[in-house]
Amino acid sequence: MMKWFKKRKEIDQVALGINERNLKLVYPLNPRKYFHLADDKVLTKAILEEQKVSVAEQFMVIESVGDITEKWAATPRKSCVIKPSKGSGGGGILIVDYDEENGWTKGGKPISEDTIERHIANIIFGVFSFGADDKVLIEEKIIHHKTVTNLCHLGIADVRVIVKEGEIVMAMLRLPTKSSDGKANLHQGAVGVGVDIETGILKKVFDLQSYAEIHPDSGQQITGVQLPDWPKVLDTCLKVDAAFPLNYLGIDIAFDQHKGPMVLEINVRPGLEIQNVNQDGLRRTII
Repeated sequence: MMKWFKKRKEIDQVALGINERNLKLVYPLNPRKYFHLADDKVLTKAILEEQKVSVAEQFMVIESVGDITEKWAATPRKSCVIKPSKGSGGGGILIVDYDEENGWTKGGKPISEDTIERHIANIIFGVFSFGADDKVLIEEKIIHHKTVTNLCHLGIADVRVIVKEGEIVMAMLRLPTKSSDGKANLHQGAVGVGVDIETGILKKVFDLQSYAEIHPDSGQQITGVQLPDWPKVLDTCLKVDAAFPLNYLGIDIAFDQHKGPMVLEINVRPGLEIQNVNQDGLRRTII
């Protein structure tokens, strides 16, 4: 295991900070008038579907508290993801499973219809979107490709790919942990894994403190594993980039067992932790 501070001085020389990212990448390359195309997941999904980009099947959109009971009852009784259209950082995402014997469950434990409906109401009230009124997107739960299942048994893992003006510049895999409650968010306890963008082969695992080659929960070997369908991931990212009038994007993709790479969302202000994960700086790469 290699401690982060041993490398930090080197990387700081080429790493981007938030202000530099905003001034040199976000604002000049992403016109503010188009931010909503990425910030609203329902709208993003509609654009991607129109461009024949693979996304999770949409079950229901709920926009009004008065519609919750009726629309939730009309939602297919199958595993699904409930999330805010305008949320960020994994906030407000609820993953539930369903079977006839046990009804709805979350992480294998029963969850009541009332609890689910209250969560939906909280999303609409803006609890997870900085107080702004929001809408609820309910979509199919992705079933991990077997390669990803071997790496992570909790939640939904995804790969974040940074694209600038049609060029793929950096990528990381985000793996949920017990600490992150199954969410692929680094600041909630998930781990990041650097990805060689040429090959899709995984590098070191980073937990915001130190590096390793294994998953912190299972001990499963991570470093050296080849991600599935990597050429298709790269092609998908370029197709997404061409679909939006935005020229600096973080594109989040999951690996479905049956449908292959599927776009989860896009981000006009992708975070900078990807530099630490890859032990490399975006200033050197794209500025």
